[in-house]
Amino acid sequence: MNCLGPPASDQLQTINLTGSEDAALVAALLRKDRKATAEFVARYADDLYNYLRSRLAPRHDQVDDLVQEVFLAAWESLGNYRGTGSLQAWVMGIARHKVEDYYRERLRAPESIEDSDQEPAAAVSGSDFNQLLEQDELRKNTWRVMGGLSEQYRLALIWRYWEKASAREMALKTGKTEKAIERLLARARAEFREGWNHGQSS
Repeated sequence: MNCLGPPASDQLQTINLTGSEDAALVAALLRKDRKATAEFVARYADDLYNYLRSRLAPRHDQVDDLVQEVFLAAWESLGNYRGTGSLQAWVMGIARHKVEDYYRERLRAPESIEDSDQEPAAAVSGSDFNQLLEQDELRKNTWRVMGGLSEQYRLALIWRYWEKASAREMALKTGKTEKAIERLLARARAEFREGWNHGQSS
């Protein structure tokens, strides 16, 4: 009895089948087949909603618009899909870029990312913050506190710790200095810590 799962040949057949299904769906979409369009939306809508809701929380009012933007961008770019990866991974890649655009636009505001001499009242290291995110039992409280932060702080933390962008990448994409981004993140972590401690003491 084989307890290690299906043989490698079966897995390869599954991969090939998925690839051929993706190629057939893309071909039908390029022909503007209505059934294919409905299948495309049905296949990926749930994954997109779940991903975008987690990245935009608590601004769930923005999710519907961003889902539509992702699908529109996917349809407009279908001719560029080469089938080297799964269609799902390709669509989610578009979603990640849209989320990054969303973060970048909101973090470009000059009044929210300035080289300020004011240091955060309480220092919280990036590693400490990362540990909070990785503990499943604290996830609910983490999102409660995140929901109470300003949009600038919340998006900066999500972009840095969920999307794994470096401070340098964030600086390049927002047109700010790396020092300004680091100070924004320090203030955001301090605000998060204050909200966390307040929730624990109440």
